[in-house]
Amino acid sequence: MLGVSQVLRGVHMANLLTLTTAYPTRSLPAGGVLVEAGEADGALYVLAKGRLSVVRDGVEIARIEDAGALIGEMSVLLGKDHTATVTAITPVEVKLIEDGIGWLERTPLAALHVATVACQRLDATSALLAELRRDGSKPAEPGFFERLFGAVSGESRSPS
Repeated sequence: MLGVSQVLRGVHMANLLTLTTAYPTRSLPAGGVLVEAGEADGALYVLAKGRLSVVRDGVEIARIEDAGALIGEMSVLLGKDHTATVTAITPVEVKLIEDGIGWLERTPLAALHVATVACQRLDATSALLAELRRDGSKPAEPGFFERLFGAVSGESRSPS
């Protein structure tokens, strides 16, 4: 039996594809770069088919393979350069939304999806941080946990 969150996730993904049917499709071969860290173009992308790898600072942090997944939202919403490079693992097709912020302003369902995904990521990150602190894991440098908790909570914390 599917949980409520699984059903909502499926609805959001399907809706993003439905909401972007009229937008142009961009195709990439395996190995092609969709988004380059350090660049910003204001565009959003919705995965139609294929698999993508997300690499930040030389570390793969995610793989995206769900049709309807949104790519580029952090850069668009924060108004800054992409923080990761997104590369096609397989041949990929994405829907291209050139004016990402304008589309989100005009499309409340898409904006709700982005907010939900951001909250899910924050929830998972804060749970991981709590687990690390509870387990007594030692950070690689002094102040590591303080900076991470500050980033998650939105507070500025200095190492003690």
